[in-house]
Amino acid sequence: MSHGRLLKFLLMLAIAAIVAAIGLFSAALHAADLPVYSVRYRAALERSAAAQFGLNAPVARLAAQIHEESGWRPNVASAYAQGLAQFTPETAKWLPQICPEVGEPDPWDAAWSIRAIACYDHYLYAKASAVDDCNRWAFTLSDYNGGIGMRQREQRAARAVGADATRWFGGMEGYRVRSVAAWRENRGYVRDILLDLEPQYLAAGWPGSAVCVM
Repeated sequence: MSHGRLLKFLLMLAIAAIVAAIGLFSAALHAADLPVYSVRYRAALERSAAAQFGLNAPVARLAAQIHEESGWRPNVASAYAQGLAQFTPETAKWLPQICPEVGEPDPWDAAWSIRAIACYDHYLYAKASAVDDCNRWAFTLSDYNGGIGMRQREQRAARAVGADATRWFGGMEGYRVRSVAAWRENRGYVRDILLDLEPQYLAAGWPGSAVCVM
């Protein structure tokens, strides 16, 4: 190899090393933004997600959802919901009817909450219909947060004025039948998970792929 070619080769290696280092640094920055104790539950989430969605399970998406729900704190309680996945007592009690594999309801148990959120998401996803998978997941998450019935009423409101009710983004996202506060929470919930948090978990190395690219 000539001296010139050797220098060019070494320069290419140096550039590749710099690019790789930048990628690792970027991933580390994203990981630094995530709760450290999320790693404690990662293996359990991977198992539960795979049991419901198969080998290509959206683990990072479910991790983003748990992040949004509780910040990965299993002892969190709100006025209506409890635990890592923030199930209401009524939903927790009902869930084994459609997901018997989750076991006896116990929202305060992190392992139960992880099994429950994976199974309930799969149930809601199966009931959702949309123009593509990004919008289908938006419906799924909206349903988890605010109920299927409310989302269906808003779809009817969108159809009534000729809007595309098979689309969440740029479609029925803008239509409201619930209270303003609940509507804002619901829309923010979907956007936070799909457009902000899921990419962070993917960048930190959690399994899955981005379902919404905007």
